Amino acid sequence: MQIPISKNLRLQAEKAAIEQGFSSLQESVRLFLKKLASGIVSFSYQEKPIKLSAKAEKRYAKMVEDLKKGKNIYYAKDINDLMAQLNGNILPRQVSKKLS
Repeated sequence: MQIPISKNLRLQAEKAAIEQGFSSLQESVRLFLKKLASGIVSFSYQEKPIKLSAKAEKRYAKMVEDLKKGKNIYYAKDINDLMAQLNGNILPRQVSKKLS
């Protein structure tokens, strides 16, 4: 198996493998693949949560309140209408009633 990786990543991984008691990076990769194939190892990816600034928190809280009150909500009858509104060719159409 040949996997293209940067030289820097390979060197860091080799150092880490040796520090953890493996004789080589290849040995650690073999062990990992063996565990993965037998179902012993599993992993998942999670995105780091985004921390908003106080100003952004306040802004989004106001947007949510406006949405609940039916304020500053616009609609488009079709994609052409939406694009015209976004491009500033026509004024946005405001929704006149509160959304539930």
